[in-house]
Amino acid sequence: MACAVRRLLHRCALPCGCALAALWASPAAASDLRLFTADTLELSGDLRLVAVDGERSWLEHGFGKLRSGSDGDFRIRPQLGNASLVWQPQLTWALSGTFVGSLQGGERTQAGLSQAYLNFRPLRSASGTAFSARAGLMWPPVSLEHSGADWHVADTITPSAINSWIGEEVRPVALEGTVSISAGDHKLRTTAAIFAANDTSGTLLTFRGWALHDRTTLAFNRWPLPPIDGEMGTMQAPFTHPLIDLHKGFAHRPGYYAKLAWQPPLPVRVELFRYDNRAGPTDVNDDMEWGWRTTFENLGLAANLGGGAELKAQALQGRTRMGYAMDGRRWVDNRFRSAFVLASKPLGPFGIAARAEAFDTRNRGSLIAEDYDETGWSAMVVARREWEHFTGLVELLHVSSRREDREDPGLAPRQRQTELQAEVRMDW
Repeated sequence: MACAVRRLLHRCALPCGCALAALWASPAAASDLRLFTADTLELSGDLRLVAVDGERSWLEHGFGKLRSGSDGDFRIRPQLGNASLVWQPQLTWALSGTFVGSLQGGERTQAGLSQAYLNFRPLRSASGTAFSARAGLMWPPVSLEHSGADWHVADTITPSAINSWIGEEVRPVALEGTVSISAGDHKLRTTAAIFAANDTSGTLLTFRGWALHDRTTLAFNRWPLPPIDGEMGTMQAPFTHPLIDLHKGFAHRPGYYAKLAWQPPLPVRVELFRYDNRAGPTDVNDDMEWGWRTTFENLGLAANLGGGAELKAQALQGRTRMGYAMDGRRWVDNRFRSAFVLASKPLGPFGIAARAEAFDTRNRGSLIAEDYDETGWSAMVVARREWEHFTGLVELLHVSSRREDREDPGLAPRQRQTELQAEVRMDW
């Protein structure tokens, strides 16, 4: 554990140092400092009753797409969902912190650090231009489904395949800056960041494929992989650490991401996001975890339809490569894509939401080829009821996917799963 703490401190040194420099440049008044007041602490959590069929969950070294699985039979069981403690101290008038500890229940119960970053937000200029910056362990601003410091899913229990993957594998330690400007009735926001410690992003997406769940990567924790056959099974660890830097020296080869958000004089927002971890495909550590050069683009749209109704859509496509070149191709060369549409509507204290999505992967590597390809789709409906400090949700989710490599452990390539969840969510 001590070694793990030293590794995280080493990884966070550069971005946190930049934020601390901002603190030095912003003298604090006694009235600005708030460390443990009521508005700096937040506690949230949920309890669930889960009914699910289908294959074994990916959290138990299976190919299942959901947080829970049943190994073919039908199971009903209570479950602790997620619990989070958020601490957001105000250090100066312009500098604050966000630190989130999380407990995730169900299969492979885990606890740890979810986010830890400093946030610098000076006053908006007279021209209306605003600047802000973050530094530390954080999720990049991709998801249209998550909100809050605890990064919970706002309208549903289970996020889309796109944002499930962001939560599990796109977990950098970053230094990020954002500039917001107004041009007439148009609003533009540009975000850019450099980051490190996300070299293995793409491992799960290749060997397991897409999934739909609300588990997220916590510091020092790792994810299991399904069975890997053939020569690759002798060269790849049976697990992956998404939060890891395989280079010698922190940020020796930093990645980057950039985002442009446009708000026209209409109730619509359009976002374009680009990510490149710049990992070395032949970098490897003693545990046989490899660098995966992963890039992707994400297009997002959020529209207010009136009466509180909202429409959200995202489409993501990307590519990940790993290993040495053989016959002109790297061991792994995986192209992936997914898209969803989510509609929600409040009905007084109640609310309803529905989502449909499709996803696939295409593998053309020298060792991981077409038998690792995946195609699939999912559909979901949710009903919601809100009270003070409590939210009740009932969600019905169905997912269907096909992977030829399921035949290696004796499974049918086409698998279907249906999950019904009832959840009580609490926050204070």
